[in-house]
Amino acid sequence: MREFGLAFNRHFERWMFIIIPGSLILGFIFANSLQRFIEWVPYLFAYVTLTMAIGCGLGQLREVMKKPGVMVLTFVIAHVLSPLAAYGIGTLIFGADSPYVVGLVLFTIIPIGVSTVLWVGMSGGSVPLMLAMVVLDSALSPLVVPAGIHLFFDSAVEVKAGPIIIDLLVIIVLPTVIGVALNQMSRGRVQGMVAPYSAPISKFCFVAVVALNASAIAPHLGQLKQDMMKLVPLVVVLVGLCYALGYIGTSRLRYEEQVTVSYATGMRNISLGIVLALGYFSPLAAVPVVLSILIQQPLATVHHYVLQKLNKHKAGESAVPHVR
Repeated sequence: MREFGLAFNRHFERWMFIIIPGSLILGFIFANSLQRFIEWVPYLFAYVTLTMAIGCGLGQLREVMKKPGVMVLTFVIAHVLSPLAAYGIGTLIFGADSPYVVGLVLFTIIPIGVSTVLWVGMSGGSVPLMLAMVVLDSALSPLVVPAGIHLFFDSAVEVKAGPIIIDLLVIIVLPTVIGVALNQMSRGRVQGMVAPYSAPISKFCFVAVVALNASAIAPHLGQLKQDMMKLVPLVVVLVGLCYALGYIGTSRLRYEEQVTVSYATGMRNISLGIVLALGYFSPLAAVPVVLSILIQQPLATVHHYVLQKLNKHKAGESAVPHVR
């Protein structure tokens, strides 16, 4: 059973770029049957967060605190520059009062996505740094997300920060604290003990979150047809821009750190974004976040390919002797 769980987890992560969009489509197809289970989403998501946090101990968090410059730069690019770009592009295309603009900005202020750890490991980045930044960014989300929403939309939409903060504390911060505490008390052994069982279950929970959120949006699909020709390319540009900002903005850092930051700024906790969009805004605000599910993972594959090419090019340049 142990070997089966680990093998399942590896195969899921390898095919995640197909499975996640597939679960989104299934959510639309079986919307009528799934909608009665939508209230389960926060609890499923809390379990996914707990599983992620179990892999991070206080030692890793302390290592990140030794690199405050990298961490601050990451959060500035991810939660300041990217939201400004999202607001500017969205307002230019749809106008400042559009719910699509809310969704675009929401994508950029939600925490870093858990799946970044997988891509950072495959691309030669720092997994401990990435994992610790995911945990820290998630822990800060009750401050960052309401502040970002108020900054951009306080005059345009009614935003109640209190319920958002409570939801984030329950589905993000509390599971994170419990996971880190379990890691610390077991001296890092807990992840190896439970991963063959907890990791596959968390993958099913993640799929369920995506499918259930898609079922919540399905009744509003009729309103989207006329906007899709503008919205889809816009989301592609925004997600790609987030990756590019992270890579270009860290050009003076070591390659390992540059890779790590570029994924951190490009990949977000989309399921949380959908939960917030559906819970506190118009369902149309969730549409850009939903579309980013279809776009984020494929662009992560493209980004991985580009990083490998750039790394080989740099390695080739350093290997060429300088002739005087």
